[in-house]
Amino acid sequence: MLAELTPEQGEEWLTDACISAVNFAEVVATLTDRGLPPEMIAAKLARLNLDVMPFGQEQAVHAGNLRIETRHLGLSLGDRACLALAAALNKPAATADRAWAKLDLGVKIALVR
Repeated sequence: MLAELTPEQGEEWLTDACISAVNFAEVVATLTDRGLPPEMIAAKLARLNLDVMPFGQEQAVHAGNLRIETRHLGLSLGDRACLALAAALNKPAATADRAWAKLDLGVKIALVR
């Protein structure tokens, strides 16, 4: 289940998006690695107005169980956390990672090109 989005469509999605706390932490870490100061990171992320969802036991188990099905594509814990949240909410998972197009997990994938 794959849909392709333009970058503009991907930006539109952000107006009604949520993110796993695990993935939110990854975004903060990436921006930190790029040298952004904490106050700038906080301001940039606040403007996105994302609903940060907790990563509880049920999603943790689901993400862990996805390891075997996704290992061959090199999916990280963060990738699997995103997929587990999408499955729990019955919503598509958006990514720019083309490897996700090869997944057949019952989760709709929105590929931002």
